Amino acid sequence: MLQTIRYGNRNNDVKILQSVLNKIGYGALVVDGVFSDNTLTAVKRFQRDYGLIPDGIVGVETWKALERYLLGYTQYVIKAGDTFSSVAKKFHTTIPFIEAANPNLVPTRLQIGQRIIVPYGIDVILDNVGYTYEVLDYNIRGLRARYPFIGVEIPGKSVLGRNLYVLKIGNGPNKVFYNASHHALEWITSPLLMKWLENFAEGYVMNSIVKGYNIREIYEKSTIYIMPMVNPDGVELVINGLKTTNPNYQELIRWNNGSTNFSRTWEANNRGVDLNHNYNAAWEEYQQVQRELGITGPAPSKYSGPFPESEPESKTTADFTRRINPRLVIAYHSQGEVIYWNFMNMETEEARRIGDMLARVSGYSLETTSGTASYTGYKDWFIKDYRRPGYTIEVGRGVNPLPISQLPKIYDENEELLLLAAIV
Repeated sequence: MLQTIRYGNRNNDVKILQSVLNKIGYGALVVDGVFSDNTLTAVKRFQRDYGLIPDGIVGVETWKALERYLLGYTQYVIKAGDTFSSVAKKFHTTIPFIEAANPNLVPTRLQIGQRIIVPYGIDVILDNVGYTYEVLDYNIRGLRARYPFIGVEIPGKSVLGRNLYVLKIGNGPNKVFYNASHHALEWITSPLLMKWLENFAEGYVMNSIVKGYNIREIYEKSTIYIMPMVNPDGVELVINGLKTTNPNYQELIRWNNGSTNFSRTWEANNRGVDLNHNYNAAWEEYQQVQRELGITGPAPSKYSGPFPESEPESKTTADFTRRINPRLVIAYHSQGEVIYWNFMNMETEEARRIGDMLARVSGYSLETTSGTASYTGYKDWFIKDYRRPGYTIEVGRGVNPLPISQLPKIYDENEELLLLAAIV
């Protein structure tokens, strides 16, 4: 639940507010998370326009009025004389998007009192805020309503009971699986995949050619599965901080070397396990590496857990992989602008060939793993168990967590890569 915010507050919910107000024309606010004078003015104007008390406090009623724009659509009741064209004009959208959101509706047979979904002429994905589980949840609900051909399932839950969502698009026999945010500090990879999914869905509706790829042809050739946030509990710790209601409150502080600041060091889940070291790939070898590093239990990063797939997040990811049996997988991480493709000489020549292609279209370098990155990772496990192409892609450059301002560049570098990987 988005919290009540007011003048002087500084947090991610303020960023969400600023981003949504910008989308719907209430100013050109700097999305900085600071509830300052300009944000206050925009909030009061929004409240007046929507019949709310213009007190500048964003509480339950104001969030409720903003929710339709967070979701990117509204429900509309057909009135006498309405057509798709008139409704599209009223809501600043287009007929193809209304048709996509209402696949069972016949435009020439609209009935008075009929309730329809009307997508707004704005993007759903919030790509300039801290991408928390709550933002992800809103975005999934919005995409599912606007594009009902996107499948959504929940194959598991995190330690704290958050949904581990998987989204599916496409109907073809070639199955690929993309996932992101195994590591909490690397949450920028979640909006990357969600933004790509939204643009793919839009391309399908509009029958578009994107980067030279026919979206509908990909849709018919492949089925693309996306788990956008493997580690929602860890992402929450990094972006919104540790709450006293967390059942592991004291333990997390101890595991974080006595600090309540999780925004610069925390990669693990809510039990202090590094999820990308929790897979059964060179497990025994990594135990020795762990000992040499002095890691003997839960920690901000690199602790592999008591046994492979001990954590609900990694077990869900592995179980889902086993169930769909994909031809190719990609695990997104940050940072370095590199693509890792090998694991202990178990990779195939085809994996190298595809890796070269992915490197060429992204501008990233194809490299072999070294050090702690050489053990117990998701792509390592996939290569070991399936002998098929598996990749870890490290996006962006700098210190994690990368600033969200890098997302446009990261997206541009990876858009074609994700299209190519679905059909190569």
